[in-house]
Amino acid sequence: MATRQPDLVLINWSRNPLIPGSARRITASRVIGNAEPCVRSLRTNGLLSTALACLQDHDIGFKIVYRKKTSSISGYLLLQRN
Repeated sequence: MATRQPDLVLINWSRNPLIPGSARRITASRVIGNAEPCVRSLRTNGLLSTALACLQDHDIGFKIVYRKKTSSISGYLLLQRN
């Protein structure tokens, strides 16, 4: 029997540089495997906080395994579910 591979979600985000403290918004996302039932929350220009709330729900089980700020207003996250 083959070992089940983990599900991965990569999210790029950015803030509006003209509004200090603005919400982080998704600029791009990529799912490798399955991210149900959170796929709709990963839409471009959606709120990162909404997507993370869904993905990190205890029943869904994604965990952030890597995060990087690429500038003061942008970055990316990698989440994994085993």
